[in-house]
Amino acid sequence: MRIAFYAPMKAPNHPAPSGDRRIAQLLWQALEAAGHDVFLASDFRAYEGNGDSAKQQALALQGGEIAAGLIEQWQAPDNKRGNAAGSPAPPDLWFSYHLYHKAPDWIGPAVSAAFDIPYVAAEASYARKQTGGPHAAGLEASLRAIARADAILSFTPEDEEALLPIARHPTCLHRIAPFLDATPYRMAQAKRDGERAALARQYGLDPGRPWLLAVAMMRPGDKLASYRLLSRALDLIADPPWQLLVVGDGIARQSVENALLPIGEEYVFFIGQQTPEKLPALYAAADLLVWPAVNEAYGMLFLEAAAAGLPVVAGNWRGVSEIVANGETGILIDPWDDIDFAEAVVKLTGDTERRHALGAAAQLRAEKKHSVQTAITALNGALEKAQKIHAGAPA
Repeated sequence: MRIAFYAPMKAPNHPAPSGDRRIAQLLWQALEAAGHDVFLASDFRAYEGNGDSAKQQALALQGGEIAAGLIEQWQAPDNKRGNAAGSPAPPDLWFSYHLYHKAPDWIGPAVSAAFDIPYVAAEASYARKQTGGPHAAGLEASLRAIARADAILSFTPEDEEALLPIARHPTCLHRIAPFLDATPYRMAQAKRDGERAALARQYGLDPGRPWLLAVAMMRPGDKLASYRLLSRALDLIADPPWQLLVVGDGIARQSVENALLPIGEEYVFFIGQQTPEKLPALYAAADLLVWPAVNEAYGMLFLEAAAAGLPVVAGNWRGVSEIVANGETGILIDPWDDIDFAEAVVKLTGDTERRHALGAAAQLRAEKKHSVQTAITALNGALEKAQKIHAGAPA
């Protein structure tokens, strides 16, 4: 099936790394691995985060113009099946990832209607409390898109529950477990000793101490709040035996450094932003992932850690428990509880055997529940049902 892929929040080819871009890329790769012909319909970014109605109106107009251009292009007589000059054929299905009131889909619904093709929304969300707020137009656009979707893919029960009242039919809703290709992480784990020694030399780390790891972009809002909570928790630990490796960068870098300063510079090492190719080695070389996860939908870093056999201490926000099984693959802490967070870190850094047991269970869970093959099966099942629903046949 020829699939038009679109991510109104951040395109999969966007230059700035983020969890959002990563998930878009993973979905694209899974769709291709499932045998579909996937192409980027547009890299237009519909995001407006400040509640500026004039900017939102301009984005809506621009999105409408892009939709009209695509329709005109694909309705040309010589493009019905593609042509020798390389002009693309119209899609068989439209797939939009992560649409919500701040980044609505101004393109996909119009194109889907023009060509009478199924419309699929992945990780869409609808926040009813935003009604009448500064993003009311985006909320209404998201509502229209979600309500007409032939399939809605959700990664968490929370999102699925919020979408059920506005879905055209309950059979349109599909749960898909967050997923990734665990191969690079398994390979890095197999070379753990060498990776650890190399990192120790490069950053002046002590390989004889447990290494804590935090991986996150440094930006205002929830990420900065997580870094601050992490600092408060770790600062409660007197004479810590560990060293903290902080991976990430961003516009709030100075604020993050200031937040972690009380822990002591001899304990905190800033590694900076790393390429996706280098991240598996960091996960494999560390002993414990620590992240409060303030308002995280579920957190891809927890899945990456699991793939590398790394146990975690995490804040129990939203869908984090979909990846971290409390007491089995890591320890989940009530939101904002810095004291319990610190106590969990102390317990696990002092218990190598338990860390290894949690890490092994996390890796097994990732391979069974969060594999690419599992995602392919779920995606193909959802797309097949979307086609049936769109055609009016029983799903």
